[in-house]
Amino acid sequence: MINENDIKLTVVDQSPIRRGDTASSALKESVQLAQHVESLGYHRYWVAEHHNSTSFSGTSPEILIGQIAANTKNIRVGSGGVMLSHYSALKVAEQFSMLDSFYPNRIDLGVGRAPGSDRKTAAALTYPRRVMDVHQDFPQMVRDLASFLNEGPDDTHHLNGISAQPGKIKETSPIIWLLGSSDYSARLAAELGLPFSFADFFGNTSEYGPQVTDLYRKLFEPSNFLSEPLVNVGLQVTCAPTEEEAKFVGSSRNLNKIISRLGLSTQGLIPPEEATNWPLDNHAKNYMEQSTQSNIEGDPDQVKEGILLAAERYQTGDVGIVTNCYDFAHRKRSYTLVLKAFRPKGTRDLTPIG
Repeated sequence: MINENDIKLTVVDQSPIRRGDTASSALKESVQLAQHVESLGYHRYWVAEHHNSTSFSGTSPEILIGQIAANTKNIRVGSGGVMLSHYSALKVAEQFSMLDSFYPNRIDLGVGRAPGSDRKTAAALTYPRRVMDVHQDFPQMVRDLASFLNEGPDDTHHLNGISAQPGKIKETSPIIWLLGSSDYSARLAAELGLPFSFADFFGNTSEYGPQVTDLYRKLFEPSNFLSEPLVNVGLQVTCAPTEEEAKFVGSSRNLNKIISRLGLSTQGLIPPEEATNWPLDNHAKNYMEQSTQSNIEGDPDQVKEGILLAAERYQTGDVGIVTNCYDFAHRKRSYTLVLKAFRPKGTRDLTPIG
């Protein structure tokens, strides 16, 4: 049974861009939000990777992680996640080993196999090289990444003798997480003995999500990284003083998801005043209902109950929260109210809106 004292909260930040504002502002807000949630008592802060997007500005998690870690003191900072298929295992290992050198015991390296973009943009990220065969190459890339961050490839590997500096001269290394929304990633994480984070926040994965995490636990093989399975679940959450306001604030995110699916663009999240009155046909309305069915929206008591129910379904107290709002003040308030719901005596900063 998962209770409120078992809940360990992580922020998963996609650095959303408002219509009429800039990507630069969104990135600066990510740093400010990290400082805010650290003051509240959140455990981790993970940043996402998206490319060629008018809605999300985080194209380089490793750079944003460095900025956040430099402007915070204790909170763990990491990627949620690096899209490993665009890069080389050695380069990613070097980047995160360097981050760990500056901020030891604070860096997480979450990796995923999704492109974080459309196919054309994914091709541009590797051009003029071919786009890798994810099913064939991704498992080996994760194995190589793990080895580069530890003892290096063994003498049976053709890359033996290559080190991800400054790896071997340090006592610590980043914690690797495998991220995913399917049994593919769960199986690979179990095989390699790595922690696994399931993306329930996608909105349409919750029906089979608990089955995926159960499979991960069943197949898990202890490793040098982890002796027993470790599951994190990422949830889409909007918290406000009332349920009505939470749904109002969340309308910008919900509409953005539909517009993106239809291949349209509003150049960023639009104000909730417009989003709530946006004309949608029946097909779009049905898609919205399906793609937001696992969203948790409401007042603090409702959100707390929703998070606890999700934690029970996934049998983990390790919870990541994604909150995308048009107004930055609403986003800060949402994270504040969530933490206050679980730690009413430990919330130190209740910044009002206005």
